[in-house]
Amino acid sequence: MRIAILDDWADSALAMADWDSLPGDITVFHDTLHDEDALVARLAPFEVICLMRERSRMPASLIARLPQLRLIVTTGMRNLALDVEAAKSQGIVVCGTDTRKTTASELAMTLLLAMARNLIPQTQSIASGGWQRGLGRDLDGMTLGLIGAGAIGAQMVERARPFGMQILAWSQNLTDERCAELQIQRAESLADLMARSDAISIHVVLSDRTRHLVDKTALAAMKPDAMLVNTSRGSIVDTQALLDALRASSGRRAALDVFDVEPLPETDPIRDSALIETGQLLLTPHIGYVTEATWRLFYEQTVAAIHAFYHARPVRQL
Repeated sequence: MRIAILDDWADSALAMADWDSLPGDITVFHDTLHDEDALVARLAPFEVICLMRERSRMPASLIARLPQLRLIVTTGMRNLALDVEAAKSQGIVVCGTDTRKTTASELAMTLLLAMARNLIPQTQSIASGGWQRGLGRDLDGMTLGLIGAGAIGAQMVERARPFGMQILAWSQNLTDERCAELQIQRAESLADLMARSDAISIHVVLSDRTRHLVDKTALAAMKPDAMLVNTSRGSIVDTQALLDALRASSGRRAALDVFDVEPLPETDPIRDSALIETGQLLLTPHIGYVTEATWRLFYEQTVAAIHAFYHARPVRQL
């Protein structure tokens, strides 16, 4: 079998599992192609494709142009960038892996702490021969507003409460029963949540309903010194509106781990050096689920799925 591992941005996939045990030739790709013709040319020879969830897009139009393809293994059991039904209609087996559940919420709390304590400007100052630069803020006593109170939102409740934060939540599907279960307050609307929160963290799935959910109107309701974290999906936030909101108030902060296009183009306007220098804008390269334990789980189960397929006993089929 010819096996392709896609989107290994961190050049770590081969070290995370026993790929040598597989009966086939393995090729690793470290970049992401967004042009369908280029992706077809790259993937045409392969019988097995290993996807990192929601990096390379695999719509029906692409899958139909890969006649050699027999197996797709995606990390995770849900990949919105992959047309599973189209693959199955072509006779392609599609399998997934388990996931770890705490990585995104851990990063979201890390980003909140980094912004509150002005961490990046402080480290830049000492690295350049300086010393203290401005004052930090305490999370204790702040109100954390969660946009989304599902599985990851619930983890944020568990992580924020020991810091002394009051917790408020809102989403289009949020119920009073869910808020009672988590022992949190329910905001009347997104604008209400934005206006009452000292820190805002986004934990909803990207869909037609949530694309640019955090728009100019929502951002205008933010407190002048509020912090916003997005570890969910880039397009949930209107990027230009966010930049405008940050420029409108020097006390506002935003930390983004996700972007409209990934990897983030060098010319993307979100790379605003002035906002980054002052600590108003903190950018990380989609590392919310990029941890060693997660990668070992992903790739060990990917290898196991290929073995199982080779022996005509596929596992964790989607």
